[in-house]
Amino acid sequence: MTKRKEQALKTRQKILDAAYDLLSKNEFDNLNIDDITNACGVAKGTFYTYFNHKEDVVFEICRPFFAQIENRMQKMKNKNIIERLCYYFDEFMKEVQRYGVNITRAWFKGVIDPNKAPENYDSKKWQYDVNMLQNILNTAVHNRELREDTPVELLTHLIITQLYGMMTVWCMSDCEFDPKFWTKTFSQIQLNAILKNYLV
Repeated sequence: MTKRKEQALKTRQKILDAAYDLLSKNEFDNLNIDDITNACGVAKGTFYTYFNHKEDVVFEICRPFFAQIENRMQKMKNKNIIERLCYYFDEFMKEVQRYGVNITRAWFKGVIDPNKAPENYDSKKWQYDVNMLQNILNTAVHNRELREDTPVELLTHLIITQLYGMMTVWCMSDCEFDPKFWTKTFSQIQLNAILKNYLV
């Protein structure tokens, strides 16, 4: 990598770090690009070299984590389907909390109506999560952990709506709802009930 490319990556990361820090303390609507560029000491034009909108920064802050979860789950050969799904839910909500309610609300605002999301915004995150969970269940069917007649699409939507519901209630309750507790409870009670008739 050339020094110029290396410097560009560092500058881009400085912008992301500054935005993350500001968003952890401020509402997204109250944050503007000047705040971000002032916090990291770059010109406003530099921001637009890397990002088109402040919404793009939220996407960049949040999205890589979900790919990491998927990669880690693929390596969990010694865990059964319920254990892998419990891990997924726990890690998902742990990161949502770590990013904070302001970033989560900003992300929701951008994706709740994908047709109105800015260009290149993370408007396909819902479909990404549905596809990932569906793949997990299909793999379990292929590996004979779940029966061949398992209604994968139905179960995928039952499970993912629970997860998104917990994230939504956490935002709506101004963080009084404890997603870690409810994620664990869901995994222990509802997840087992949803899958028990299909386990091999």
